Amino acid sequence: MANMMALIAGLIFGVGLIVGGMTNPAKVLAFLDVTGDWDPSLAFVMMGAIAVGFFAFKSAARHSTSVLGLPVQLPGTRLIDRKLVLGAVIFGTGWGIAGFCPGPAIASLLTGGPAVWLFVASMLAGMAVHTLAVRRGWL
Repeated sequence: MANMMALIAGLIFGVGLIVGGMTNPAKVLAFLDVTGDWDPSLAFVMMGAIAVGFFAFKSAARHSTSVLGLPVQLPGTRLIDRKLVLGAVIFGTGWGIAGFCPGPAIASLLTGGPAVWLFVASMLAGMAVHTLAVRRGWL
């Protein structure tokens, strides 16, 4: 049952990304281009996501288990450290170069072209490098 609900939630999330325009790299790059031909429409998508997320996290913080009976796992710290900042810089750089972030890229795999596949392959390679760096104690 939990896997089925995860699949349904993922499909709803993917459809929301498509409807919101987050899977269109040109639209994302236009949103990020605040000094050029800025397209603020994705700000409304993000504000909606923040509003939903805010109330979802507040509700989750009051419970130890989910509706399906699984444990609620929230971040244990609010510490802004070097790893968090470095990760944010890498994430933002990739988003600004490609116009994709992980969720929209995965939602675009079936409809996107070679650029989407290259992005996802690069993202997976970066995740593998991170895993290796953690195992070796570099991070």
